[in-house]
Amino acid sequence: MPYAVIFDMDGVLVDSYHAHFESWERGATEIGREMSVSQFNRTFGRTSREIIAEHWGQGSLNEAEIHKFDERKESLYREIVAKAFPAMEGAEKLIRELHAAGFLLAIGSSGPPENVEMVLEKLGVKSLFAAVVTGRDVTRGKPDPQVFLTAATKLQLIPGRCAVIEDAPVGITAANSAGMTSIALLSTGHTADSVAHAKLTVTALRELSAKRIAALIDKEHPVAKW
Repeated sequence: MPYAVIFDMDGVLVDSYHAHFESWERGATEIGREMSVSQFNRTFGRTSREIIAEHWGQGSLNEAEIHKFDERKESLYREIVAKAFPAMEGAEKLIRELHAAGFLLAIGSSGPPENVEMVLEKLGVKSLFAAVVTGRDVTRGKPDPQVFLTAATKLQLIPGRCAVIEDAPVGITAANSAGMTSIALLSTGHTADSVAHAKLTVTALRELSAKRIAALIDKEHPVAKW
């Protein structure tokens, strides 16, 4: 049975912290509201519609306005990222190594499909992914495990054969809840303490390899159990 790696996108494949914060700031300003750094850090990693509903949905914005703001915010993000694409160091190399080693690859992102499409195109690795799950494919965002379980279903693999590379605490929680091997990448805005519940924490993608990830999956979910 093959191994699989499910990648989160923001903060893992693309160093998008600053671009997302800028897009939230600009979008909020356009509708006469504000997004603070603390608000942003607290909810980073969740779907944008959930973030909007939490901060401004209680009698402030109706469903139609939330949807409009969601689309505008993500459009601003793509505009910012397209000007200077901040690829995460080592992302393309790791993806190609895993694919060459026979790993099945998937995306499990809270972002919309347009964002995922852009990132995979920019990295030049779109054809290497067997499955893509975005925020529009799920009804419950992270820390719910739905996004990762959906990816495993698309890959036709049981959760125990999957490792998840995440940077956000809610993503690590989702991976653990899915019964998968969680790997935390320390990216901008996150600390080692915030992702201490991951099975492994690394400071850069170059610390990972097909051999190391396979060994971690086997340690967490021994083959004998299958």
